[in-house]
Amino acid sequence: MSYEKVLQASNVIVGTKQTIRALKSGHVLEVVVASDADPRITDSIIQLANDMDVPVTMVDSMKKLGKACGIDVRATTVAIIQ
Repeated sequence: MSYEKVLQASNVIVGTKQTIRALKSGHVLEVVVASDADPRITDSIIQLANDMDVPVTMVDSMKKLGKACGIDVRATTVAIIQ
């Protein structure tokens, strides 16, 4: 289901650094995080999203998340922006 949200979203940001930057700027509607990613990377993003009252959705595969974004590499996090 969440992969479909990413596919249908008109504006997405892929990657951890860009997701953090977008969260701090306040333009994120939802964050999608791959559960098979390294928790040392994802925990800080999840915490930041929770602190900013941005919903976080977990998906099972980095590879599938990257494919849903239209890229040929794995994606750890995706931010759906306004």
